Amino acid sequence: MFSQFLVGLSSPFQKKNSGPPTAALFNKVKITPLGKKKDNKNHSSRFRVSQDRELQKLPLLKDAGSGVEREELFLQKLRQCCTIFDFAVDPLSDLKWKEIKRAALNELVDFVTHQRGVITEAIYPEAVHMFARNLFRTLPPPTNPHGAEYDPEEDEPTLEAAWPHLQLVYEFFLRFLESPDFTPSTAKRSIDQQFVIQLLELFDSEDPRERDLLKTTLHRIYGKFLGLRAYIRKQINNIFFQVLYESERHNGIAELLEILGSIINGFALPLKEEHKQFLQRVLLPLHKVKSMSVYHPQLAYCVVQFLEKDSTLTDIVIKGLLKFWPKTHSPKEVMFLNELEEILDVIEPHEFRKIMRPLFQQLARCVSSPHFQVAERALYFWNNDYIMTLISDNADVILPIMFGALYKNSKSHWNKTIHGLIYNALKLFMEMNQGLFDECTVRYKDERQRERAKIKEREEAWTALEQAAIANAEKIKAQLPSGNNQYTTAIDNEDLDGADPETLAETIKALPEKGETGDVEPVEAAVQRDLTRRKSFLPVDFETRRALIQHQQHKVDPST
Repeated sequence: MFSQFLVGLSSPFQKKNSGPPTAALFNKVKITPLGKKKDNKNHSSRFRVSQDRELQKLPLLKDAGSGVEREELFLQKLRQCCTIFDFAVDPLSDLKWKEIKRAALNELVDFVTHQRGVITEAIYPEAVHMFARNLFRTLPPPTNPHGAEYDPEEDEPTLEAAWPHLQLVYEFFLRFLESPDFTPSTAKRSIDQQFVIQLLELFDSEDPRERDLLKTTLHRIYGKFLGLRAYIRKQINNIFFQVLYESERHNGIAELLEILGSIINGFALPLKEEHKQFLQRVLLPLHKVKSMSVYHPQLAYCVVQFLEKDSTLTDIVIKGLLKFWPKTHSPKEVMFLNELEEILDVIEPHEFRKIMRPLFQQLARCVSSPHFQVAERALYFWNNDYIMTLISDNADVILPIMFGALYKNSKSHWNKTIHGLIYNALKLFMEMNQGLFDECTVRYKDERQRERAKIKEREEAWTALEQAAIANAEKIKAQLPSGNNQYTTAIDNEDLDGADPETLAETIKALPEKGETGDVEPVEAAVQRDLTRRKSFLPVDFETRRALIQHQQHKVDPST
């Protein structure tokens, strides 16, 4: 649908009698070579540059008469702003006409903001068409790293080269939507589902200025058009599913989550099953994406909003976080701890008791983390008054879980700051319940003694096993006879295969008979001496050797 709109096929944003453009010029995207950083991070999307770009300056709207004349001049300026200019290949071209368009857009913004009764029924399709003509386009390929590799201080955002005009188009459309004269029932013929899809595609722009204005625009549309609300939520979910299970890359996740945060805040109670599934199938799995650091504050806000609406979802949320808890990425683990504290700030006491065991088992692992920021962030939970109230009410369950990690790391952790925070946590536990604290101390020391006893017992068992193996080896070596039925010989497989039968017969006759030892070296001696042949010396079974020689001497035709 988007490509049809670009090539000029039927679209609700185009005039019915307008044909496809004849010789449009495409702006080319300049791509930076690998390993070479651009000085000016300005890229341009693929705009369909207008063929006829010579604009005439029209009279000012404030000088026009009222009624039909002003409406016609308004329409002329809207059509004039549909002209697309080149900002990438040749930024200095058409400067005069670019300025005329910029002035016209500024005038339209000011006129819609301060005048009343200027948005008539004829304005709606032209205003929407002007917005679509300027903004719906093919975005350039990404140039910056994404996710955890993106550093806002080092990697400059890629800015849209055509922003001087795009910004004014966004501002006009926002004033148009927010105008008291705006009627959604009239505009819904132009702002439909196709418009929403193409608007959502723009959220993947790398320009943060555009994404910010898109966020405001989509939020206004969601508030004005009740019939599009479910469709907008569905399409946003589709973007999230694409990030989760296909690309793991999208520039507008933070802005979309920010919109959803305000939408969730307005959900009616009790929550619909659709909204609960959105939490379980979209918001919680978004915690596993590598680029979560880009949008985590907005994601955490959405999760907390759900819990403030319905506290019974606490069990689902906590178990979901523990399921996706990072194992080897410490900065991400710190983000999870930040979100966990926000959740505990709004949790109900009866819901806390349902999840406190797995929750504090994970906190104990975080306290034991060798990464001091993870351990430090986990220990900051003991500085939160509401969390300490919850811990105090359930100390008989929480203290035995946490005591081992706190006591062990109070002596063994390499960071002195962690020592101070652990002493503070132990002191608080001691003040909560002295008897339970002493009991945990005794229990911990007993467990340590049992562990040391098990380690000692295991080491002794291995030592005894090693000594038994050495003794058995010496015993077997002493019991070996001086001669046996198997000897080594200088004849190997290659000798048998390459020798003629007469030579083999003479060789086998020279071998000692079965049971005789003679001067033939036993197997042990053959293994110990240096071997110079290509193949290893193997023990010889004389009966098999003789049978093999006889077979080679008396080959019989199979047919006989």
